[in-house]
Amino acid sequence: MRAIYAAAMIAILVAPAYGQGPAPGPPPAPPKSRQELEAERTADQRYKDSLKNIPDKPAADPWGVARSADTPKVTAKTHPAKPPTKTGNTTN
Repeated sequence: MRAIYAAAMIAILVAPAYGQGPAPGPPPAPPKSRQELEAERTADQRYKDSLKNIPDKPAADPWGVARSADTPKVTAKTHPAKPPTKTGNTTN
């Protein structure tokens, strides 16, 4: 008997949740007018043009503050090219 009452109570509590249905979303945005589209294009073009005016950043030197100003910067060592070796029999 308790199981029947428990099932009935659960059904009574859950029933209102099914009646609510899915939540409605926001209404769709109205279509834009020709003037709004043109203003949006102009704003986008001005933004892209303004990005071209930003100067490039110089190369970062993370160890620049650790080195003293009078210490020369170390460059990669280059090895001199070896002369080509002669193969075969040569007569002078």
